[in-house]
Amino acid sequence: MKYLHLIWAALFRRKTRTILTLVSIVAAFLLFGMLDAVRSGFDQAGQSANGAQRLRVGSKLSFIQPLPQGLGGQIGQVPGVASVAYANWFGGAYQDPHNQVFSFAVSDNYLDEYPDVEVNAQARKQFDATRTGVIVGEQLAKRFGWKVGDQVPLQSTIFPQRDGSKNWKFDVVGVMHAKDKSAAWYDQVVLMHWKYFDDSTPYNHGSVGWYVVRVGDVNQADHIARSIDALSANSDHETRTQTEQAASAAWLKQLADIGLIVGSIMGAVFFTLVLLSGNTMMQAVRERTSELAVMKTIGFSSRSVLALVLSESVLLLLLGGVVGLVLATFAVGGMQAAMGGGVPMSSVGAPIWTRGVLLMVAIGLLVGLLPAWRAMRLNIVDALAGR
Repeated sequence: MKYLHLIWAALFRRKTRTILTLVSIVAAFLLFGMLDAVRSGFDQAGQSANGAQRLRVGSKLSFIQPLPQGLGGQIGQVPGVASVAYANWFGGAYQDPHNQVFSFAVSDNYLDEYPDVEVNAQARKQFDATRTGVIVGEQLAKRFGWKVGDQVPLQSTIFPQRDGSKNWKFDVVGVMHAKDKSAAWYDQVVLMHWKYFDDSTPYNHGSVGWYVVRVGDVNQADHIARSIDALSANSDHETRTQTEQAASAAWLKQLADIGLIVGSIMGAVFFTLVLLSGNTMMQAVRERTSELAVMKTIGFSSRSVLALVLSESVLLLLLGGVVGLVLATFAVGGMQAAMGGGVPMSSVGAPIWTRGVLLMVAIGLLVGLLPAWRAMRLNIVDALAGR
């Protein structure tokens, strides 16, 4: 802190260049904060205490491969299994085929497996009694202005009805709300009756997309998963049973590897940032060659000069990086409110800040090392002579 005024003066010697570099650093860490929030959100999906008790049973071949409904009864007989529910992907769209809505045909007991999703008793009773009834997520209802009693048309991009039409009509009988952040995406979901769905389309033939299995003892989950998969071993419908978190991650990786995408983008961004900030520091030190020689002349040691240049580089990254992460904190908060859990995003909290600050310091040291080394080895006579 003793020489902070010297570091600050050197950093803003060329204000325009420094400000433009800071803008680039702010943009890089704004992007880092937002992308890391998405990556963390996907990593945390299904990590609630309730989620730990749920297993997902799907086809070993592909998540779009259906399973026979009769398998559910066999799964229910496996020791340690407390209950079994099932669901199908419906592939719904509202008003426009491009306006996709997360929609699932589910068994009557499906909501019982999700105590982290809240539906009032009246809505649940109405849902059970209404063949064409649907429960809709709170944020989805607000987005489209749906309310209980409305009749909602949905187009299925996958399943037509028996008359060939892909236009389905459903009655909104209730609204569900996620009590746990790990289930927040249910605020954007439509749940319909599997029985109505299966009876109304000629293409399902009594099959289900996946089973949700609640176990009595979380510590026995691995053993129960192996026992479930053994039921269909060497059959035409072999299964893969995973925890809800692992199943969600596997499903997403079949669509896109979020970690790889985020890592690739950030790798490109930070590589460019290293080149940009490194060039800034090289120019800044080159312009102050004579000043550095004078500092050595009046008593600054070579190590002190090295430390000053490195500190200047780290300070540059910290200034821009902290501003970028502050902006990312507000941006992610706004996106979470706007999407209502439609895309898993964690808050920009302590873990992301820790990774961000470590990156700032590491990049600062990296880009400052070469100019600081040259400043340390600077020959006073040659520098004052302009050589």
